[in-house]
Amino acid sequence: MPILDDTIAAIATAPGAAGLAVVRASGRDALAIADAVFRGTAPLGGAAPNTLHHGWAVWPAADGADARRLDEVVAAVFRAPHSYTREDVVELSCHGGRIAAERVLAAWVRAGARLARPGEFTMRAFLNGRLDLAQAEAVADLIHAETRAAHELALGQLAGGLSRRIDALTERTTEALAEIEARVDFAEDVGGIEVPPRVIDEIGAIAAGLDDLLAGAPWARAVREGVRVLLAGRPNVGKSSLFNALLGEERAIVTAVPGTTRDLVSERLDVGGVPVTLLDAAGLREGGDPVEAIGIERARAALESCPVALWVVDRSAPLEDEDRWIATRLSGRRVVVALNKSDLGARLAPADVLALLNGSGGPAVEVSATRGDGLEALRAALAGALGVNGQAGQLGAAVSNARHVEALERARAALARAAVAGRTGAPGEIVALELREALLAIGEVTGRTVGEDLLDRIFSRFCIGK
Repeated sequence: MPILDDTIAAIATAPGAAGLAVVRASGRDALAIADAVFRGTAPLGGAAPNTLHHGWAVWPAADGADARRLDEVVAAVFRAPHSYTREDVVELSCHGGRIAAERVLAAWVRAGARLARPGEFTMRAFLNGRLDLAQAEAVADLIHAETRAAHELALGQLAGGLSRRIDALTERTTEALAEIEARVDFAEDVGGIEVPPRVIDEIGAIAAGLDDLLAGAPWARAVREGVRVLLAGRPNVGKSSLFNALLGEERAIVTAVPGTTRDLVSERLDVGGVPVTLLDAAGLREGGDPVEAIGIERARAALESCPVALWVVDRSAPLEDEDRWIATRLSGRRVVVALNKSDLGARLAPADVLALLNGSGGPAVEVSATRGDGLEALRAALAGALGVNGQAGQLGAAVSNARHVEALERARAALARAAVAGRTGAPGEIVALELREALLAIGEVTGRTVGEDLLDRIFSRFCIGK
């Protein structure tokens, strides 16, 4: 655990040419150290909170000697506890670019600050009670969000939407545990240590609340983490053409020669708010020259690792053995069928193709990659396969973090064991033990019950300066 009585400093903005760069410091001595590196009309130590001051960043000089100017800056002063970290914070906005920011940061360190570790500002915000752990993790998610939906999801978590639902379930579990423990402690006064039916019902209701939270987790994790989607199909059905059409640019090479695509080609695509990595691969078939065979093997490996497949079928030609072979490998997966080349005439019915998937795939959308027909319908079908439909209202309190999902699933299992124990007449001590396990697991989400090692792992993934 970091020492909280020192002062840390870091560059808080991205490197490179820009209008401004911000060098941030936080800690007990932030204002005193700032006065060693800032020259303005008055010392910052006496500045009012939430104020801006124009001046110069300087290299700290001893014994009152003239300090060498580093850059013209604006200093922002935030006094504890009304700051991001709930400590005294000073931010110096200097000119953008690597040199100016690095020189100002070096001056902070020279004056007595320590270089911040990744995520240390946000860790201090958590340790000082400004944010709980779920909100702190949302800060990193905001920074890394690739779609508006991912940004909204993280913003809702930062605002406390998920934490409030977790806190409500924690309170209910705590009350149930308190009643059971009271009965155990005062068994003679209450006539036994059996768990009352109403408490067992409440445990079931708490478990249902966790089920409701976890139900939206697959979609929320897809929004946060993204999903790999493979365009699968035999050679020359138009996979690369469809890949380019969905992206709106000529990304993959397209020719009339079967087997042109030899390697995986990937590109990011926003589908209903889900960041999708769309993969174009070699056509799946037996044989081919040695180089194409390598590409086919990579396509097969990609198919195994992608949770969603976009199966491209040539609607202008009858089904071939290769189509049937691909269908057997797609069976049981989430599959959207693109009936391509629909502008050339139909020789296949959608039902004929879907029948090969044994009811596990669908829908089938008629498209023409060359003319652009059906692309919006295909995007909508793909969004449905990703679980987007009906989820727009869940952005504020969805479970999007794999760590949260794992903790809540452990809590759900403990609640299930508690309910079974109560219904079968087990002693209250057994039910109480399971409820305590549930509380420990739930507490890991918001940080009530986490250890130093877990905190270090979480915040080490943050960028320096945040």
